Amino acid sequence: MRAAVYSGSFNPLHIGHLAIIRYLVNEAGFERVHLVVSPKNPLKEGISSSTGQERHKAALEAVARHAGEFGGTDPEYGSRKVIADGIELAMPEPHYTIRTLDAMKAAHPDDTFTLVMGADNLADIRRWRDYKRILTEYGVMAYPRKGFDLHSIRRSLMEEIPDSRIDIMDAANVDISSTEIREAIAQGKDMSGYLM
Repeated sequence: MRAAVYSGSFNPLHIGHLAIIRYLVNEAGFERVHLVVSPKNPLKEGISSSTGQERHKAALEAVARHAGEFGGTDPEYGSRKVIADGIELAMPEPHYTIRTLDAMKAAHPDDTFTLVMGADNLADIRRWRDYKRILTEYGVMAYPRKGFDLHSIRRSLMEEIPDSRIDIMDAANVDISSTEIREAIAQGKDMSGYLM
């Protein structure tokens, strides 16, 4: 099975995330999307790992709301094609992506996993633990982010690591972020129309 691993803090999940999930399922042809809620990104400040369970619960609810669109419901995950995956909640810190991918591969050896990330993360991937393994053993599907030249970033990495697998998502850039949504909510604005 071809499976996409789309991980993040998802604090909160919004219409930009939903657009990417729809692309992965409907355009890229992945048979399953693992929406991996990360308790704590070792390279980012500001998100507490203590909110991981709460964010995972919110992800389960968001996926369930769109279950009809993603192949019906599943008693454990909410949808057959899209899974709000809490695998990292049971893993020790720090939450390195390579450890998550390896754990998923060990649990599902017949599946082929591809990591999904934004151009901003791809530009920064050299800071990630075992990034060369991520690029060569699993591969990446990257989506556009404002202010990042995705094709140039890909070209630079391919020159450094020729056997990398880096696909570019031909999807529109949804110009909204979880940070912007949190800040607007803190100011008392109604952002419900932006939430997944």
